[in-house]
Amino acid sequence: METNNFTTTTEDGKTASIVSYFTIIGWLIAFFAMHKDKKTDLGSYQLRQTLLLHLINIGLGVLSNILLVITASVSIGYIFYALYLVLFVLWIIGFIGAVNGQKKPIPLVGEKAQSIFPQI
Repeated sequence: METNNFTTTTEDGKTASIVSYFTIIGWLIAFFAMHKDKKTDLGSYQLRQTLLLHLINIGLGVLSNILLVITASVSIGYIFYALYLVLFVLWIIGFIGAVNGQKKPIPLVGEKAQSIFPQI
């Protein structure tokens, strides 16, 4: 008989899901303080998505700083502003799903996050 490592309390998963959207520090708090000992299917799903969003955000920040220092081009800055705007829209879509307690994939990154971080 196979046992499930997830608890059935939806509220715990919903709270961890919402907190994970607020910066990488919020993700760490959600994972270690709210999710690690009280795993829920919803919490795991949203934590995977937000981790990938936060990593993309950090990667964009590092890349934009490097390219702006090397090129000092204003047009590169506009490209990164557009990318951050797209990332913010994706964040809003995911956050609405977390608030509603839905396991809805974020466009462009949601399904990829589920396959990259299956251990969460």
